Amino acid sequence: MVVAHNLRSAHNVGSVMRTGEVFAVDTLHVTGFTPYPQHPGDERDPILAARQTRRLAKAAAGAERTMPWKRHDDVQELLDALRADGFTVVGLEIDPNAVGLGDYRPDTQVALVLGDEVRGISPELRAQCDVLLQIPMYGRKSSLNVSVAAGIALYALRTA
Repeated sequence: MVVAHNLRSAHNVGSVMRTGEVFAVDTLHVTGFTPYPQHPGDERDPILAARQTRRLAKAAAGAERTMPWKRHDDVQELLDALRADGFTVVGLEIDPNAVGLGDYRPDTQVALVLGDEVRGISPELRAQCDVLLQIPMYGRKSSLNVSVAAGIALYALRTA
């Protein structure tokens, strides 16, 4: 599972969908203001929904039609439900308390939480994660694009 909370870019969501499809992620859960594909019964403004879908589809390359996704109004309720279903809630974040991605060996199913491209996962949401994971950075830059980071994390979790 992947939980995309407050991602701003439809391109990033599309990329996460495509990557999720490659790594056989069961479902992408979108929360907060994360863009999502247009769907029957969509309550968003039709012009906004169509625009977000077009942008998302460019990066998703068809995965927007094949990657299962669900929209949730309450991220906390979602995390509680995933935890009750046996998932470990794992936030991907640069944080002093984070475990290095290469050092983490999941012993249960994982729900990977991704946060906003600018601020990451909020402190309140970090506190709701069972584990925080961090990708080691060796160069001068100290962060990655959220969709790139998701791909690295999904690969590492799949092969752990």
